[in-house]
Amino acid sequence: MTGTQISHQAPAASPRWLSGLVLGLAGLFYAYAIWNAVAHLITMAQVGLSGIGWATLLFGVVFPAIVFVFAYLIGRRRSAGELALVLLAGLGIVAVFWLSLLAYSLTLAAS
Repeated sequence: MTGTQISHQAPAASPRWLSGLVLGLAGLFYAYAIWNAVAHLITMAQVGLSGIGWATLLFGVVFPAIVFVFAYLIGRRRSAGELALVLLAGLGIVAVFWLSLLAYSLTLAAS
């Protein structure tokens, strides 16, 4: 009985500078999300917030950084394209959370 050997070749690794560029560009978008959350927190704090409002809006400031770290940990050993896709998916999660946070803030302001 003869067996055929299947050789699995690892995909060509992306240059470190390309992965760094992808990480840096994505980091700018995540930083923008944090900046918007801080600006929104300051605006809502002037109106007045309850304890739950403070906790929710402070979590909105921290959440993009948490997602960025998790996306980096998932994509750090992958090619630059796969890293970009993971970071883009993370930005999608941040965007959905941000829209939910804005809707919550509008209900706070209305009451």
